[in-house]
Amino acid sequence: MAGELYERLISEMDAAGARYRVIEHAPEGRTDEVSALRGHDVAQAAKCLVVMVKIGKKQTRHVLAVVPGNARLDLQAVKSLLDGTYVAFAAKDKAEELAGSMSGTVLPFSYDPRLELIADPTLLDQPELYFNAARLDRSVALATDDYVRLAEPRMAPITLN
Repeated sequence: MAGELYERLISEMDAAGARYRVIEHAPEGRTDEVSALRGHDVAQAAKCLVVMVKIGKKQTRHVLAVVPGNARLDLQAVKSLLDGTYVAFAAKDKAEELAGSMSGTVLPFSYDPRLELIADPTLLDQPELYFNAARLDRSVALATDDYVRLAEPRMAPITLN
């Protein structure tokens, strides 16, 4: 499944004329460690977190929150954006199902209509974003403006200061 997701990402970036490069490295899914392996500042990493937001008692929505690697996600900000009544990180199995890849390899793109993509605007401060490409041993460095053009995330402040 992750192999298919990797291939889909690469083909979509190629088709869109995105400026990117693939980086092979030792298998690693933790943002701090993989940033060191890739040789860039942690702030340039696109950290991807799946969040569950309850809206009242009957509706549950899921968000793929993308924040700089050196930032912490503000769960309350995500809850407020969706007018939620409860917010928490999604269970690992649910997060992996929605993201289409295992924890530590989640792409900053949503390929599932049940997963709403929200990115923090501070990501735009970086000329290039780095993220694991649905694999622990391969990453992509993607021009930030190409990321925004391809992923079309909802931009909203979702980090803690």
